[in-house]
Amino acid sequence: MTEFRFIHSSDLHLGRHFGSIPQPADGNIRGRLMEARHGAIARLATAARDHGAGHVLLAGDTFDTPTPSPTVLQQALAAMGEAADLTWWLLPGNHDNLREGEPLWDAVRDGPGNVRALTEAAPVELEPGATLLPCPVEWRSAGRDPSAPLAEMPSDEGSLRIGLAHGGITDFTESGDSIPPDRDRTAQLDYLGLGDWHGRMEVSPRVQYCGTPEQDRFKHGRRGVCLAVTVPGPGAAPQVREIETGAFLWAEDELPLSPRQDTAAALEVLLPATGRRDTLLHVNVTGWTGLPEQADLARAAGRVGPDFAHFELLTRHLGTHYERADLDEIDRAGALRLAAERLLEEAEDESRSAADRSIAGDALVRLYAYAKEAAQ
Repeated sequence: MTEFRFIHSSDLHLGRHFGSIPQPADGNIRGRLMEARHGAIARLATAARDHGAGHVLLAGDTFDTPTPSPTVLQQALAAMGEAADLTWWLLPGNHDNLREGEPLWDAVRDGPGNVRALTEAAPVELEPGATLLPCPVEWRSAGRDPSAPLAEMPSDEGSLRIGLAHGGITDFTESGDSIPPDRDRTAQLDYLGLGDWHGRMEVSPRVQYCGTPEQDRFKHGRRGVCLAVTVPGPGAAPQVREIETGAFLWAEDELPLSPRQDTAAALEVLLPATGRRDTLLHVNVTGWTGLPEQADLARAAGRVGPDFAHFELLTRHLGTHYERADLDEIDRAGALRLAAERLLEEAEDESRSAADRSIAGDALVRLYAYAKEAAQ
């Protein structure tokens, strides 16, 4: 074989519920996120065809649990089965591990003929001249290097050796239950496709994390990708190209503020002009502002928030510059003024914990905003 092409992906986590994302009363963001994960199957199939590949290698955690619902399982297998021109190779990971998920992997084995369960640490012929060396995860916490079997797996002379494993990488000073970064050399691999890390990472030219094809956390700052891999021949360096497959962008941004700044305008400058409906955005606000500026910021966030799949303004690192004149805008006397004075005392009381001071400060900001709205 002179050249072999395939798609390397992992961590689809089909069936994930996204319980940490607040569900708006007039929307269904969790359902949209779950559907996007299922839709990644079709996007992987398109990537494979565009790359001229006949195989999709999934390096673990195809399912979020070892016991996915019948709907999640059967619809996933059906979607892969409909891409009948491709062969899908599914490796058990820590979330859908082999021992806790025996019924799951029985169902995969009994599924469409082009969907293959990699439930044994034994060589499998992908095509003549290309051998897949899989390392299924038996238990969620195995306590050993999941790639260890690769060093002992045989293959025909002259055949490409393509490893597939799921787990964390270690550096050269560590050992035990992590994958060593030189596993490609110790196992004489032409390529080692890894899963578990949800972000894209190249360990070395032959050892690659593809990341999840559909992101699920505010960490990596980009849409999910898969890897289109071409191995020119035994011993040759693989050619690796990223193909974007993510429907949603999970992003975090910083908004530093200063006193008397136009906070609404600063927020608008920060926000993306397009693609908001498919963006989940956390804005971390830092610096110092007064009560009027914080009320303006909250109103601006309330206006733009519905544009996004999910939008959250995080103000725990935003300090408040208090002025007594601002309390007059809440009320000059009476119960509201007394409440404002009490909240201000608590927000500035150094004997209280930072969390308690923050709660009092947030409450004072809300009280100020309500009072201004009522006055208008």
